[in-house]
Amino acid sequence: MKHAYLILAHNEFGLLQTLVSCLDDPRNDIYVHIDRKVKEVPELHAEKAGLTMMDKRMDIRWGDYSMVETEYALLETAVAHGPYAYYHLLSGVDLPLKSQDTIHAFCAAHPGKEYIGYSVVDPAELERKMQRWHLFPRHFSRKQTVWSVVRSACLRLQDGLHVKRNRDVVFRKGSQWVSITEEMARFALVKKAWVRKTFNHTFVPDECVMQTLCWMSPYRENLYNIEMDGIGCMRTIGWRGDELKDWSMEDYDYLAAAPTFFARKFNSSDPAFIARILELAKR
Repeated sequence: MKHAYLILAHNEFGLLQTLVSCLDDPRNDIYVHIDRKVKEVPELHAEKAGLTMMDKRMDIRWGDYSMVETEYALLETAVAHGPYAYYHLLSGVDLPLKSQDTIHAFCAAHPGKEYIGYSVVDPAELERKMQRWHLFPRHFSRKQTVWSVVRSACLRLQDGLHVKRNRDVVFRKGSQWVSITEEMARFALVKKAWVRKTFNHTFVPDECVMQTLCWMSPYRENLYNIEMDGIGCMRTIGWRGDELKDWSMEDYDYLAAAPTFFARKFNSSDPAFIARILELAKR
């Protein structure tokens, strides 16, 4: 059965074409969403895989529910053309660390496993993000603006009044980048209205939706690894403390030894480094 690759992109379109080329395999279909803020949509090409560019483009803002809406739009489009063995959610600055032969074989050897990462999180942080009403999350800024002042005042008021929404939900958090089965994808679609009601006006919901959905479902028993976020979702992500940084040539040995399917994030500033990563994607 084929795999579906769902890609969210907003820049680095040369690198995006490189990613598409790595996934260009007759066993795959590729679905790409380009952020609505992009004025000129890039032309992408695939010779062997099916390639669908999303016509309806959304204005995605970090921390906002618009990210979840876009993921759902990609998932709905892909499921309508399925079924697929797996749905892999990627960003446009990801690259595979393994070949399609290796990825397909690994998934076939572990049938039904859900590749969803789970993080250890301070319960107070999760409560503040998921169980308060967040006004204007799409206008979030660390600088003081009218939006941030009102937002902060509203949060302080809720803290003072001990407001707690979503009291019956056991939230979980991890990487938004996941690889899920046809069954888990259809379950997520069935729960779409519940997800909107629960996660709209929360903060950074994309890091909690799939983790929470899977945790409350029978598919929780099929999670590949719940101890390590990166292994759980089979992605090596460039966190340095609390900061997400691009990979560079000095990270090559680390990436070459990684057991995961994909890594993020890259940039196109060092073609020699990208060329070496592409060699890994042939293994």
